[in-house]
Amino acid sequence: MNRRVTASPNSLGKRGGELSTDVYDQPGHLIRRAQQIAVSMFYSTMGGDVTPVQYAVLRTLQDHPGIDQVTLARFCALDTSTAADLAVRLEERGLVKRMMLMRSKRFRLLQLTAEGVALVKRLIPSGHVLNRRLLEPLSKEEQKTFLSLLKKFVHLNNEKSRAPLNRGFADLQFSQATTVEFRRGLRKRQA
Repeated sequence: MNRRVTASPNSLGKRGGELSTDVYDQPGHLIRRAQQIAVSMFYSTMGGDVTPVQYAVLRTLQDHPGIDQVTLARFCALDTSTAADLAVRLEERGLVKRMMLMRSKRFRLLQLTAEGVALVKRLIPSGHVLNRRLLEPLSKEEQKTFLSLLKKFVHLNNEKSRAPLNRGFADLQFSQATTVEFRRGLRKRQA
């Protein structure tokens, strides 16, 4: 399907209104390159303590302590096995505590450890620096437009993802209710 779009003269094909077939002008290639640049800048700004995905997981657990692994996966747009693997690795590093419910050995609730909280607090200022570095080549107006279009692109294509983002309120309510149930069970075992 040919779609006519407004583009810069360098990215237009011979007919002037269609997207170029040059690989360097294709959206998929440009998105892949943008991801490479963002990851490279992540490590040069944030250091090597965590990966970009681990940072997203830690920030999500900071905002939603006690959520389960399935909800974490939905909130971070990860498949459930990847979220579980990440939780195990972060637990092994002492950054996350995985707690099992008495009623299910497969169901795990997650929360940051004191070391995890300290790491996130230390990384947040660098996260702000990273955001500024990523956007600084653009004018203020271009930054707003870029972020607006990027959010729109991600939102409109979310369901096409292998692991769609889902920050639904129902998931959070379920997770919070489960956390309360877990804490009650923990208090009973300690009594």
